[in-house]
Amino acid sequence: MKTTAAVLVATGRPLEVLDLDVPALQPGQVLVEVAFSGVCHTQVLECGGHRGRDAYLPHCLGHEGSGVVREAGPGVVKVKPGDRVVLSWIKGSGADVPATRYRHNGGTVNAGAVTTFNRFAVVSENRLTALRADVPLREAALLGCAIPTGFGAVLNTASPRPGQSLAVFGVGGVGLCAVAGAAVAGCNPIIAIDLNDAKLALARKLGATHTVLAGDGVNEQLGGLVPGGLDFAIEATGRPVVMNQALACVRPRGGTAVVIGNARFGETLEIDPRQLNMGKRLLGTWGGDCVPDRDYPRFAGYLSTRRIDPRPLLSAGYTLDTINAAINDLAAGLVARPIVQLQPA
Repeated sequence: MKTTAAVLVATGRPLEVLDLDVPALQPGQVLVEVAFSGVCHTQVLECGGHRGRDAYLPHCLGHEGSGVVREAGPGVVKVKPGDRVVLSWIKGSGADVPATRYRHNGGTVNAGAVTTFNRFAVVSENRLTALRADVPLREAALLGCAIPTGFGAVLNTASPRPGQSLAVFGVGGVGLCAVAGAAVAGCNPIIAIDLNDAKLALARKLGATHTVLAGDGVNEQLGGLVPGGLDFAIEATGRPVVMNQALACVRPRGGTAVVIGNARFGETLEIDPRQLNMGKRLLGTWGGDCVPDRDYPRFAGYLSTRRIDPRPLLSAGYTLDTINAAINDLAAGLVARPIVQLQPA
């Protein structure tokens, strides 16, 4: 069979929408009909060549999505044909099959254990999580990356107590999910910082109690809102200068900054060691320290009960044929989280 997919043929060039030959399933692999895919800043960096040398060109892209299982390969026990699933880059239980190779015009198109810019995708069993029936597939796509990374950075990595203060630097898709996670955790105040007024308005809808326009004097404004420093700061921009701002704004003796954002390849972070001598903590996080089999059903429950309402941050109107517009709009800050509909309406 064939699948239509958006393929990165060369960095710095638009994705090409190609018809690929789907290989036979290997043990531990699953064929998924992808319904919706989110677009992450990781794909913006990949397409622009900002993650270093790309040794796998040409290759498929996308690491968060939702869909329906159409075929299960030998040995797969976690899901079965007909199951609704979340596709995620974060490893869960099940077989770990690292790579898929599609064919196009006699050549090879590489893919990792999961891709979502395909109408049909061959996915490793451990990148799939069964999805409850009452969560719309369009919203469920965010369970593959944005929600676990943002929510997890707050609930798993920072782990605030109700009433503690928290700021989020950068309220794109992941940062907005961190805001929503802080609201679920009962943080107060919840302060959103961004350069984009429209994104700050979205942050208010998702639980921010205060918003601050990024730029010079941000930390002075935060000091006015929370004298003595914040309990927690979440950095979701990928910019080293903002990582320093996040560390500087938390309180001595226990204040914690958590870095989510992906910096461009070659960028480094220099910090004043006195910030650490003051008893502050600087933490990283790998996908919000989420365990998919534990956390994704919990987050899906939040979607079902509307403890998370992702609708304000979901874009509309992107298809596989307009996926380059989705990537460009995300890079330009015009949308919070582009959602691409993979199947024809």
